[in-house]
Amino acid sequence: MGDHSAAVWLGFSGLVLALLVLDLGVLNRRSHVLSFKEALSWSLGLIAFALLFGLFILWREGTQPALEYYTGYLIELSLSVDNLFVFILIFSYFGVPAEAQPKVLKWGILGAIVMRLIMIGLGALLLERFEWIIYVFGGILIITGIRMMTQKEERIEPEKNPIVRLARRILPFTNSYDGANFFTRSGTGRLYATPLLLVLLVVEWSDLVFAIDSIPAIFAITRDPFLVYSSNVFAILGLRALFFVLAGMMDKFAYLKPGVALILVFVGLKMTLSHWVHLPTLASLAVIMITLAVAVGLSIRRSAREARLAA
Repeated sequence: MGDHSAAVWLGFSGLVLALLVLDLGVLNRRSHVLSFKEALSWSLGLIAFALLFGLFILWREGTQPALEYYTGYLIELSLSVDNLFVFILIFSYFGVPAEAQPKVLKWGILGAIVMRLIMIGLGALLLERFEWIIYVFGGILIITGIRMMTQKEERIEPEKNPIVRLARRILPFTNSYDGANFFTRSGTGRLYATPLLLVLLVVEWSDLVFAIDSIPAIFAITRDPFLVYSSNVFAILGLRALFFVLAGMMDKFAYLKPGVALILVFVGLKMTLSHWVHLPTLASLAVIMITLAVAVGLSIRRSAREARLAA
């Protein structure tokens, strides 16, 4: 648990649970496609909450932990937005009905929160026991960043996914959706899994793959498991609403993926060279903010130019 007591962890867990209940149990009890206004309001609200939590850390623990939290949150948020590209590709590949997408996102986010807690605990334990593993983490980030820059397009290949192959081997599946149900019964009363369950498995698998990248990335900023987890969770909590904000605008952010790739390479180099070169957290935060700002700015400029040419 690092330098934080069980009470701090329990208090934060209670806060996260309250936000989840508010989002999934009160405001969106019925799974439905969020309107742009609903999604934008909830996204901005969660971002504001995350920023306020950073001020709470500043008041309680000081400047350095707050800077580490904000830097980690920005890294995780940028990686989460990139994850949304994959979600859209998954939904498109499987032809998921719009009304079923919120349910997949809900369970995907809940699964991601649990997976991050497990992987953060494992990562903290490994770094504590084996100092050399920092080079492994750094190498993973550098390789991932380079692959993102050189890969022309993201490909979804569920038929090669081991979880999907295992599920198809174990469970009988129907060929059509049944609303937002993961399981359905045939006319004879036999229980079948619907393709929506496969979609959820692929989403959870992509969450796991992204966690393998994002957890080492934030450990390059801070070794405090609480700061790692809190910044991760706040980035994940906004994914569901952010999906409906950005779903129709992903093609307008052409340079976001290269920007995220550069951030991964930068953080990987920072982690790999940390024993010889110490870069202050404030400098890391500045590099990440400038990279994201340039990526978004160039994307907007390109979209505006293409719109003028099309007119």
